[in-house]
Amino acid sequence: MEPLENNHKHRRWLITAIVVVLGVLIGLFFLRRGRDDGGDQYRTEAASRGNITATAGATGTLSAVTTVQVGSQVSGIISKLHADFNSQVQKGQILAELDPTPFVQTVEQRQADVTRSMIEMANTKVTYGRQKRLADAGLIAQSELDGAKMAYDSARAALAQSQASLNQAKTNLGYTKIYSPIDGQVVDRQYDVGQTVAASFSAPTLFTIAQDLTKMKVQADVDQSDIGRIKVGAPVKFTVDAYPDQEFQARISQVRLNATVNQNVITYPVIIEVANPDGKLRPSMTADVTIQVDTVRDVLRVPNAALRFKPETKDEDKGQAQARQRSGGSAGAGSRAGGGEGRRGRQAGQTVYVLEGDGKGKEKSDLREVRVKTGLTDGRHTQIVSVLSGELNPGDQVVTGLATLKVEQSGTASPLGGRGGRSPMGRF
Repeated sequence: MEPLENNHKHRRWLITAIVVVLGVLIGLFFLRRGRDDGGDQYRTEAASRGNITATAGATGTLSAVTTVQVGSQVSGIISKLHADFNSQVQKGQILAELDPTPFVQTVEQRQADVTRSMIEMANTKVTYGRQKRLADAGLIAQSELDGAKMAYDSARAALAQSQASLNQAKTNLGYTKIYSPIDGQVVDRQYDVGQTVAASFSAPTLFTIAQDLTKMKVQADVDQSDIGRIKVGAPVKFTVDAYPDQEFQARISQVRLNATVNQNVITYPVIIEVANPDGKLRPSMTADVTIQVDTVRDVLRVPNAALRFKPETKDEDKGQAQARQRSGGSAGAGSRAGGGEGRRGRQAGQTVYVLEGDGKGKEKSDLREVRVKTGLTDGRHTQIVSVLSGELNPGDQVVTGLATLKVEQSGTASPLGGRGGRSPMGRF
């Protein structure tokens, strides 16, 4: 029984293999016949009238319109903190206090110096008055009177110096209390209670206060190739990673002249003001900015792919033509790799091909060549400034590429499970 069952299994496998191979052969036969009978097939899209908006892209960082760093002008140990992260503060409010003990002692010492200087000045004044009366009576020499006056003047100068030192000590004592210079919100705090603030060479930053977080700004770095098209007041759209599905509206308030050079790339800072009434935007967020630089309305336009299409030549087979189309061909008008879209096209002689028939004819006369002058582009469509030769009207079907067969285009599985029409027995 087992040999009989094995024979039946082998027979079923053989029949299945034969049916599959026959199916592949029949399918490939009709595919090749369809190619031969149908000729070239094209992808098309209608020329149309509409608006084109050119944009320039950049990245920037969000910050408050006014941000103040509050520091300390004297060194000391922080004894009290009256504000923390996110605290709302008012102008003149105490934010922190340094230990005042050494500053109070300095004030007392300078006060004692002032008292001593006052006593010395009073003593020299009395001596000078006595010597003047004696000099008027002719009882002492003029040199003795001059010496007494000089001692009196020196004592007055010493008193003024002691008073100045006292005032400086009192000022430093006042600096032990850190006040808020503006109304705003604390966005950063650098020190805790007990830490020593060293202000020997520069004022250390204790707090960073944002004045009004309902009004923010974005400082975007715009490439030098785009800066000539950026105007104050131009509308701006941007997104942040925290809200990728929300687009924020803003406007340019300033185009600064202080360029930055980084690895031979020159950029200019552009300041963009944005309202933040709901507080979603926060300082230091990265913004992906799109700046609207130019707009043309109700113009004749064609897809950018139509400017890249070149028909198959006699010395070029269909596979090479399709590979060239997939590689992009010649660049469309106004496109620029890695930068903002919308540059004015400088190419005065672009070519588009209009499909006259249904796209299935064998003759090349189905394609009508039209020479055009291109203008603005938004990355998808390009403005047709003028038609240099031929005729192009809205609704004309312009060719954007070759319509490849489904098997070749999407890699549909063959009946044997292969991809792209390949079978285990090899490509027919």
